[in-house]
Amino acid sequence: MGKSLIQQRRGKGSPTFRAPSFRYAGEAKHPSLSEAELKGKILDIIKSQGHTGPLIRVRYENAEEILLPAPEGIRVGDELRAGPDIDIKIGNILPLKSIPEGVGIYNIESHPGDGGKYARASGSSAKIVAKLKDKVVVLLPSNKNHVFRAECRAVIGTVAGSGRPEKPFLKAGKRYHRARATNKFWPSVSGTSMNAVNHPFGGKGSHTKGRPTQAPRNAPPGRKVGKIAPRRTGRK
Repeated sequence: MGKSLIQQRRGKGSPTFRAPSFRYAGEAKHPSLSEAELKGKILDIIKSQGHTGPLIRVRYENAEEILLPAPEGIRVGDELRAGPDIDIKIGNILPLKSIPEGVGIYNIESHPGDGGKYARASGSSAKIVAKLKDKVVVLLPSNKNHVFRAECRAVIGTVAGSGRPEKPFLKAGKRYHRARATNKFWPSVSGTSMNAVNHPFGGKGSHTKGRPTQAPRNAPPGRKVGKIAPRRTGRK
């Protein structure tokens, strides 16, 4: 018999699992693509519920006002620049081809003009390790190397708020409110700890269940839990 699984409740689309994006300060991204050098000024440093690090509000000389993840060591009133041929200075935005190897960067674009997708969490920074003809190899915070196009832009520096994960939660209530801010599902309960009516692995004998954790290939949606069935079995 099918069960009311948590992934089914999520997919239904109820407000319980919908992120409160109307409370977020806005989208943090690079300014629009431009061949000319842009000069900007930091107007404010703000905290957004949807971001782990603080954000800065920057107004550029072309009247464009954007939000960016704040780098460490920045202040209100500082001048920032964006362009291909500018100084390597904290907060400046350059294409990867113009950044020397070994310099700390963050908010790296996946494709030129998308605003930045990689290394955006508080305390995050990446590093250029190699440059090819039209590609750049970057060491990400996950210690994995990723190849980007040379025209992708990044910000010089490290995202502020690096000490955030070091403070312990101490009690479950703090953890609950932290998850509640972005509507993360918490706490996460294992299927073996549930009742039989809520999960195929549930029930009083669930911890010594006599069934495999791999779901049958033709199982109904309420039974598809555990390991994913392989595409094929046996030798080729």
